[in-house]
Amino acid sequence: MSESMKGLKRTHRCAELDSANVGEVVTVMGWVQKSRNKGGIIFVDLRDRSGLLQIIFEEADAGSENFAKAEKLRAEFVVAVVGRVEQRAGGINKNLKTGEIEIRATELRILSESETPPFPIEENSKTKEDLRLKYRYLDLRRPDLQRNIMMRSKAATVIRNFLSEEGFLEIETPILGKSTPEGARDYLVPSRVHPGNFYGLPQSPQLFKQLLMCSGYDRYFQIAKCFRDEDLRADRQPEFTQVDMELSFVDVDDVIEVNERLLARLFKEIIGLDVQLPIPRMTWQEAMDRFGSDKPDTRFGMELQDVSDVVKDCEFVVFRGALEDGGSVRGINAKGQGGMPRKKIDALVKFARDYGAKGLAYIAIQEDGTVKSSFAKFMKDEEMRALIQAMGGENGDLLLFAADKNKVVYDVLGALRLELAQKMELIDKNKFNFLWVTEFPLLEWSDEEGRYTAMHHPFTMPMEEDLQYLDSDPGRVRAKAYDIVLNGTEIGGGSVRIFQNHVQEKMFEVLGFEKEDAYERFGFLLNAFKYGVPPHAGLAYGFDRLIMIMAGMDSIRDVIAFPKVKDASCLMTDAPNVVDAVQLKELGIDIAEEEQM
Repeated sequence: MSESMKGLKRTHRCAELDSANVGEVVTVMGWVQKSRNKGGIIFVDLRDRSGLLQIIFEEADAGSENFAKAEKLRAEFVVAVVGRVEQRAGGINKNLKTGEIEIRATELRILSESETPPFPIEENSKTKEDLRLKYRYLDLRRPDLQRNIMMRSKAATVIRNFLSEEGFLEIETPILGKSTPEGARDYLVPSRVHPGNFYGLPQSPQLFKQLLMCSGYDRYFQIAKCFRDEDLRADRQPEFTQVDMELSFVDVDDVIEVNERLLARLFKEIIGLDVQLPIPRMTWQEAMDRFGSDKPDTRFGMELQDVSDVVKDCEFVVFRGALEDGGSVRGINAKGQGGMPRKKIDALVKFARDYGAKGLAYIAIQEDGTVKSSFAKFMKDEEMRALIQAMGGENGDLLLFAADKNKVVYDVLGALRLELAQKMELIDKNKFNFLWVTEFPLLEWSDEEGRYTAMHHPFTMPMEEDLQYLDSDPGRVRAKAYDIVLNGTEIGGGSVRIFQNHVQEKMFEVLGFEKEDAYERFGFLLNAFKYGVPPHAGLAYGFDRLIMIMAGMDSIRDVIAFPKVKDASCLMTDAPNVVDAVQLKELGIDIAEEEQM
């Protein structure tokens, strides 16, 4: 039977109490973590978002009625307790924030009873994720998840305070907008008032924040909800949160400078980390050449080596064929792995094929200096020695090579480098390595579409010195774009924007848009550009991903209160779901019947 809390007022959260409160009469409220009846004394661990607190019930202090109620307490009952703070009699519990004290109860009210939960409410739960997400409201009671969600809230506050101090204005932009399909799929919302027409949910506030710069607001930010209808992974959600910003009258260095200070403030206040400034910078080309990735993990070495010149005259057809097709031959040195069994090397070959490689060549240098290689018979002794030397190979090393078009080689060796680092335990989990990656290609060729597509988005400014190549060699043009990378994960990205009409029109032309089509899609922005546009630039962080790294989690689902699973559904609410036929009729929508096979 539930009781009223009338006449009671909570004085403290559980873990807000310490030895300084000894002797005080306090009122605490929360959930029963566990109850232990030792006969004449009952110990109860009370939990709220702040932590755990031990309550002791003895009939002499609490009275027979309250003691009888305490005997009925079970896990997840919600209770209010009045009592006196005392030094803990049974010795200090160093694992608890409140381990030096306990509450001797004088009054107990059971505010709400609980059925037995479908899984224990405990840290580092071993319960299957599907079950936890079905009962997410219970899962969220876990102390570790509560710490994550509270960290997220604190981080948002730090960001808001910093950007406000820097002259940024927090301005909301629309959720219901126009669908502009370029990149990921939009989520569409049908309009009842305009039958047959649809809103698009924003993939980012990109166009609106540029319009705000046109409107003279100078510095804008927003912690914005964004939506993308795309295939999901552990670090993706159909709806996600961006820390979005835009600045006027700035260039690349200005955006980087203010964001370095933001990151330094954020990491210091949230996890006590001193971020060394300035953060290193690396061009996109250097990152690809050294690490095979535009978001390199620099906590360990094993960098790629270009050995194309070393092997260009050898008889190994795989190497020669790749070079003749305009590709390259590159390798990585797995130090100390020369004795790896053939079975494990074969597994690495299979791994490489999953990333597009036709195969993987290797040289295993034994401890005695002898060499085992998949292609030794096609190499002269001096060629083999030169190749090993170029790779910095020593006794006991395993050299792995990919030969193909550059994109394939980068993808394969970049992924293989990370895979080996995990297996070899080369990654220091206590390190936080930040890196700016700059000068991305403006465009990338899509074989599927038979045209160039924007690597970032169509409003990214080309580097001034590369504008001359937009017509003659578009793939050569670099962008004034930059990503901020942390431990091999992109946590944010941005660019200087095109603010000149003729450059924007040329960009659309290169992307294959007719002028009329460009104005049909983006006319409201292009028309705004006719009325005086300041040079502007911006950046957006993936807030969920950022908090995931700060909290040391492997999935963003652990830092989002109510996440979706990989098929974009919610196991708790059963969304998405069918809607009433009347609603569909109002929207002028018919659901096509699935064809029976």
